[in-house]
Amino acid sequence: MDLFDIEEETNRNKELLNVSKVNRIKELEKLITKYQNSYYNGEAEIEDSEFDALWDELKSLDKENPVLLKIGSDSGNFEKANHVMPMGSQEKASSPEEFYKWVEKHLYDEYLVEYKLDGASLELQYKNGHLLRAVTRGNGTVGDVITNNALKMKNVYSELKDAEGKVFDFTGGIRGEVIMTHYIHQKFYSDKANCRNAANGLMKKKDGEGCENLCLITYDVWATEGEQPYLDEEDKLNWLKKFGFETSPLKICKTYDDVINYRNEVMETRKNLEYDIDGLVIKERAVNHEDALRNRPDRQIAFKFSLDEAVSILRNVEWNETGATYTPVAVFDPVELNGTTVKRASLVNTNLINSLKLKIGSHVVVVKRGEIIPKIINVVDSENTSECKEIEVPKICSVCNSVLIDEGTRLYCPNKNCSKKVLHQLKKWIQVCDLRDVGDTLITQLFNSNVVKSISDLYKLTVDVLTPFFLNEESISQEKKSLGAEKVYNSIQSRKNISLSKFIAGLDIEGIGETVMEKIEGAGYDSIEKLFSLTVEELSQIYGFAEIMAKTFVDGINENKDEIENLLKSYITIESKSKDGKLNGLSFCFTGELVSIKRAEAQNLVKQNGGTVKSSVVKGLSYLVTNDTSSGSSKNKKALELNIPVLTEKEFLDLLK
Repeated sequence: MDLFDIEEETNRNKELLNVSKVNRIKELEKLITKYQNSYYNGEAEIEDSEFDALWDELKSLDKENPVLLKIGSDSGNFEKANHVMPMGSQEKASSPEEFYKWVEKHLYDEYLVEYKLDGASLELQYKNGHLLRAVTRGNGTVGDVITNNALKMKNVYSELKDAEGKVFDFTGGIRGEVIMTHYIHQKFYSDKANCRNAANGLMKKKDGEGCENLCLITYDVWATEGEQPYLDEEDKLNWLKKFGFETSPLKICKTYDDVINYRNEVMETRKNLEYDIDGLVIKERAVNHEDALRNRPDRQIAFKFSLDEAVSILRNVEWNETGATYTPVAVFDPVELNGTTVKRASLVNTNLINSLKLKIGSHVVVVKRGEIIPKIINVVDSENTSECKEIEVPKICSVCNSVLIDEGTRLYCPNKNCSKKVLHQLKKWIQVCDLRDVGDTLITQLFNSNVVKSISDLYKLTVDVLTPFFLNEESISQEKKSLGAEKVYNSIQSRKNISLSKFIAGLDIEGIGETVMEKIEGAGYDSIEKLFSLTVEELSQIYGFAEIMAKTFVDGINENKDEIENLLKSYITIESKSKDGKLNGLSFCFTGELVSIKRAEAQNLVKQNGGTVKSSVVKGLSYLVTNDTSSGSSKNKKALELNIPVLTEKEFLDLLK
């Protein structure tokens, strides 16, 4: 296939991709509308997190889509009325990173933080202090009038009376959330999936039966006649309390970090609340009516809790020994994240432990977003820090008794002859070079028997040397041949011509795999001679390299210099990169199962033909290769979003014909 064929194929894929994108948008519009209507009519069909995922996907594909500006519809069983205050959807953040982006654009002197109540919105409309009607959320502008039902609820008043019993002359709207407590749900409505569904169903019943089991928690007021009866958002809540309305707690935070710390506290204690909340609402102190009139107010945000976040207690730190490196692993009380039980997370290095001020007994925030391995991102402020214990960091290598070096970013044994380190390097070389017939058990036996003490020793092995590891003495005395020994020998000898990236990755330098090496090669350091002369300063200039990784690489090359020279002199040949390969200038990412070849083989084909392999879908990627082109996987979605062509396995192989 020549360049013009590739361009034609690319254009064809882009057309197919655009059609697929349009179809997906239409599908999302239908799903969101359907689930919105069921949500607002009291029978939510999916979890909030699933609905949010659909919403976010539509927003990523078509951020101006009209469906994103609509609210759900109420039933047709009640009289309709307009709202005094528009009931649009709030901007939302589902992670500290998303919230930080909002804060960067909204720098307030202080942030007023309230619970985001997980119930059903209701507006009480008063005329001269007397309740005129109670209106549900509806489509955000018009809702159902359920006044009689509302009057049966706790904290709903037919008149606004002050402490002396006098009716206060107020005309306007009071907004709140109808909720059901956990106690009521468990006692009377446990057949309903959750409190919110049960509350939605009751408040819409024509006869109002059961509404006495509901209550209203208020948070907003707007006068349509005269001046507003409050000075700011805090005073607004005080005004509501003055007339007997219940409000959610208010926390005043000065900084982003204060909000995050408070959110962590609430995440830990919300299980003890008598009603459900699914996040926090963050506002400025000043009342901004103009912003409130928008379909999606910008000056406040809903900072939602997520299924991939939880608070736990750190019970222990174990140290995972991999080669020369000691990596801390947190062990904490089990928590549910994304439907799985999690009780361990990597702590990466001692720098992270110190920056988090982590101790045994600390209350910690654990996250698991998408496909990311669980990690601890925060320590919750606690009054019981005196009961916490310091984390003990290993000082001595468990194998060779050398004093460990703690650089903050890495804790490791400096002894290059440490047996644990050498064995790990051998296993890494076998894995990278795909020496499938040399298993962990065999290489460990060869190492412990002093037959193989370096990578070079692998290539000195003969069938005779290997035979005792497959046959017993009796079989050997009978001059029986070992097919296993021959197979291992042939496997090793057949892998003596490898790429530069595989060669360096096989040396087991901390953090340096094939992908990292390809970046170095792409920057022009494409020979052993150039790598030997490479400095930390030069390597730090390559995109994606920090000084720490650059130093680790340079130190690793120097430490292995004798072995590198010996291998290249006697055993290994570095294969030259194709300068006119069929895939020059193209990049590929593979996902899902391949049928005719293994993924590693497909990736090697790309490299052998001048292309590059990416581990994720990023801007500029030429092709995503998958046999499940209609899958809703994260990589497929990302390719769709970035207009990256998607190839099947057959189409990929056709590029090489």
